[in-house]
Amino acid sequence: MSTGIFLDAMTPRAGKTLIALGLTDSLIRRADSVGYFRPVFETDSVDTDPRIRLMRETFDLDSASARGGVSLARCRELLASGDLNELVNISLSIYSEMSQQFDVVVVDGTDLLAHNAATAEFDMNARLANNMGCSVLAVISAAEAGSVENIVNSVEVTRAELHAAKTDLLGIIVNRVDPEMASEVEERVPAGRRGGHVYVVPETPAISQPTVAEVVHELDLEADGVEVSLDRDIQAVKVAAMTVGNFLEQMADGDFVITPADRSDVVMATLASALSPSFPVPSGVLLSGDLHVNAATQALISAAPFPILRTSGDTFSAAQAVGSVHGELRAGAPRKIAAAMGEWSKTVDEKELLGRLDLPRPASMTPLRFLHELIEKARSNRRRVVLPEGEDIRILRAAEIIVRRDFCDVTILGRASKVRELAQSEGIDLGFVDGENPGRGKVRLIDPETSPLRDEYAAEYAKLRAHKGVEIEQAKERMLDGSYFGTMMVQLGHVDGMVSGAAHTTANTIRPALEFVKTKEGVKIVSSVFFMLLEDRALVYGDCAVNPNPDAAQLADIAKASADTARQFGVDPKVAMLSYSTGGSGSGQDVDRVREATDIVRASAPNFEVEGPIQYDAATNASVAKSKLPDSQVAGHATVFVFPDLNTGNNTYKAVQQSSGAVAVGPVLQGLRKPVNDLSRGCTVDDIVNTVAITAIQAQEDHGKP
Repeated sequence: MSTGIFLDAMTPRAGKTLIALGLTDSLIRRADSVGYFRPVFETDSVDTDPRIRLMRETFDLDSASARGGVSLARCRELLASGDLNELVNISLSIYSEMSQQFDVVVVDGTDLLAHNAATAEFDMNARLANNMGCSVLAVISAAEAGSVENIVNSVEVTRAELHAAKTDLLGIIVNRVDPEMASEVEERVPAGRRGGHVYVVPETPAISQPTVAEVVHELDLEADGVEVSLDRDIQAVKVAAMTVGNFLEQMADGDFVITPADRSDVVMATLASALSPSFPVPSGVLLSGDLHVNAATQALISAAPFPILRTSGDTFSAAQAVGSVHGELRAGAPRKIAAAMGEWSKTVDEKELLGRLDLPRPASMTPLRFLHELIEKARSNRRRVVLPEGEDIRILRAAEIIVRRDFCDVTILGRASKVRELAQSEGIDLGFVDGENPGRGKVRLIDPETSPLRDEYAAEYAKLRAHKGVEIEQAKERMLDGSYFGTMMVQLGHVDGMVSGAAHTTANTIRPALEFVKTKEGVKIVSSVFFMLLEDRALVYGDCAVNPNPDAAQLADIAKASADTARQFGVDPKVAMLSYSTGGSGSGQDVDRVREATDIVRASAPNFEVEGPIQYDAATNASVAKSKLPDSQVAGHATVFVFPDLNTGNNTYKAVQQSSGAVAVGPVLQGLRKPVNDLSRGCTVDDIVNTVAITAIQAQEDHGKP
């Protein structure tokens, strides 16, 4: 039987989108199938509704999984006429269909947009929730509450109203609370009748502040010059109506500057400021009025590292219009989505909240659930990860997502002035700090060339490599290499893991670790696995990236390490030692090598099932397994696949990825004493975020799990 959760806004502008995102993310990790239904959508078409689009894109939901009932315009007509039967009947019909298809359905009620009919909307939402049999999660906005006392009263009124409406109240979330009041609100808001905690979510500037993209969209502005990212937070709006010198003294990073189009002096001053490492960089410049821009200024605009926009309106009107734009959570805004997910995870105990429901236990592992669980596992025991390639824009964008998701602490290496300049010019907010303890929400930035740690690291490297004739001057030179500096941070425990390779080869990433981090006790080689995320399960493939032709002992090492990695990430290891022959049916050097490796694994008394030699079809297909190896505990049910050589493994994982649509996550390095992981040079921002999460989880093993 399906579980329904009705999100009910009890006040206008409650910020319910953040709650919908966080709740759905939590449910996806706890149920096999989750649907999203919005009985009243904002636009003329379901497919263009901003929140439905957001849910579809964020959680990879198709049109049958994220649906709408009637348009907002039609809803207002029904509210005005006092006849809601059409809305109720349509909504119940759609919900009934979805409840047959999904374990959980999130029903997103109206946002009290019709201010003159708030009571009617409340009654409508309560009626819908009751008819659907949904538990209600009520959302209150504290943005205009004014005092803690008012917030407490709003919670009590909400409880009374929902009780009077005979709804099944799952819980209450007070959203958009002034951060300075949040702790007092937490203390003073009483628990519900069932003892349920009331969760308090602070106002999040990264969400509520508009971006340049939102201003462009809302005001239909024109962009001048080169194509640059519009996904930049607007920290404040500044009108340049004074002399350039005075204006520059007032400008700060992230300011959105509005100035008449003929003020070429202001345009050139903002450009000069952006290109100077010690001056602020604006989020954008808006040129107002139908005024001529001279040729020299236009040429400079083409090189601007921030958006330059045009409007025909006057400066005053432009400032008013920009000031009226509010930040929203929308599809295609990964930074805001990351901030919302991070805030939900920090403030809502999802285990306690969802523990109030009788949710079915998931029977399968989808790619989305696996990737989202990575973040939560990393957050459960926070670790520190260093990224040595700070002058790669993908690394900086990934670091910003990680900070906003708030699941580990990040250190970035690179030339400090270059890294700061790159982040500023791209509108990336990392809150760079120096020192040992940057604090949550901040990124530690270290320049290996100027860092006082360089001498300490060089001395340690010279000591560890003295048997190879390495002297201190050579060691100091080596520590200018980010991979060596970062790996030494891992070695000395200054961070817990490293992720590199976006701009360097695999050898460049692994070599320092092989030189002085070394392998775990009892492990002879470093190897790798890919997590192959199929539609309903996660498989582990090893080794597809590191060892070209492992011998029998090395294959056994790879099998044991791969089983350990699988278990660490929630995959029950049933290991298949792959060959072109199954059981005793074949012979030859390659088959004998796999057979010997299997014997070595069995002789070492592992805590997992292993079978080999075995062909891929016998390892995965139960009917084939029944005819070839009927007594095997692994055949037909394998979850970990050890390939006989790199050629076979690399080609197989790519073939499966391309032919089945599987998501390949990796390579994940294994066997080292401390975690170091490699990125592909073609990696995406999401790849980097996932690899950092994997590295943080691997590091938890060294420090003990919570």
